[in-house]
Amino acid sequence: MEDCLAKKMEITVSEAEKRTGRNAMNMQETYTAYLIETRAVESQNEGQCAPVDSLWRRYSEFELLRNYLSVTYPHIVVPPLPEKRADFVWHKLSADNMDPDFVERRRIGLENFLLRVASHPVLCQDKMFYSFLTQEGGWKEMVNETGFQLKADSRLKALNATFRVKNPDKRFTELKHYSDELQSVISHLLRVRARVADRLYGVYKVHGNYGRVFSEWSAIEKEMGDGLQSAGHHMDVYAASIDDILEEEEHYADQLKEYLFYAEALRAVCRKHELMQYDLEMAAQDLTSKKQQCEELATGTVRTFSLKGMTSKLFGQETPEQREAKIKVLEEQIQEGEEQLKSKNLEGRDFVKSAWADIERFKEQKNHDLKEALISYAVMQISMCKKGIQVWTNAKECFSKM
Repeated sequence: MEDCLAKKMEITVSEAEKRTGRNAMNMQETYTAYLIETRAVESQNEGQCAPVDSLWRRYSEFELLRNYLSVTYPHIVVPPLPEKRADFVWHKLSADNMDPDFVERRRIGLENFLLRVASHPVLCQDKMFYSFLTQEGGWKEMVNETGFQLKADSRLKALNATFRVKNPDKRFTELKHYSDELQSVISHLLRVRARVADRLYGVYKVHGNYGRVFSEWSAIEKEMGDGLQSAGHHMDVYAASIDDILEEEEHYADQLKEYLFYAEALRAVCRKHELMQYDLEMAAQDLTSKKQQCEELATGTVRTFSLKGMTSKLFGQETPEQREAKIKVLEEQIQEGEEQLKSKNLEGRDFVKSAWADIERFKEQKNHDLKEALISYAVMQISMCKKGIQVWTNAKECFSKM
């Protein structure tokens, strides 16, 4: 971790800007661009003020970077991007992806994504990631020239592999099940939170009605007027405070959402392993088939029914020379198949070793982050309750002085 990029470079997504341009179809579109600023840490440690480098990136470029990392490092739980459109929101927040509040939260999420990658012991060393931070022009072309799209596994192939793997690795099966459960639990938690936030918003705003009524009442009372007016003021302040509170709460919700999306990143690693296992089993099956064909040709016996066997019986047997030629071709294919199987076994073992090392790293990170987020959320709720108690304590004092 001492060598990770996050230790050598300060990375911030400092602002977001709404822009208008033309897309690949030459149609007018409105999009948001994000300003990435980087500064070398070494110069600052030496007492010098390091210059800030900056460039603009669109959300689609962040998506391209993440796709590249996912394909290039299949064994790694690649950090997720923040949501493209708002979800699990309370009614005051807009679900529009151009809404300023949502854009600001997404800016924070994109910065968090870059810091996650820059802190990862493997991903931080990737040249394309470094270029993403430092080279604005021609970056997309550089990434596409790596040919990573050709390596991308077909979704259909991956889906088929899930159902056709004969000997799935129990650990990856359990991990996939865990990621499904984690996603389900966090989704439910976010929905509950949104409903609670809605109700809190209503309760706080209704206190504004107390303020209005106490203020109107104070106008017709001589002895009680000052106390009612003061109590009404406390209620108005309390009602107005909910906007800042729920914006802060939305920040904690975004921390939970990150792990909602991390669940899909975990499943992606499991799917890649299933695909490797499927390819391994197909290679082993093909090798067994070729060995059987070779044995049948060598002994002149056919163990299983085949159209080829029926054809030989109907139209005569092959000459010894033809059989020898076929045996020779099969022996060469068997040798190639054995080398291929050995290579796939090694590749599979390396994948499992690397994947589990990264999964263990991810688990530690997850436990630490979610514990901190939940504690912070509880502290915020306690603070809100104390604020409510204080408001009514103040109101009680106002009433006592009447």
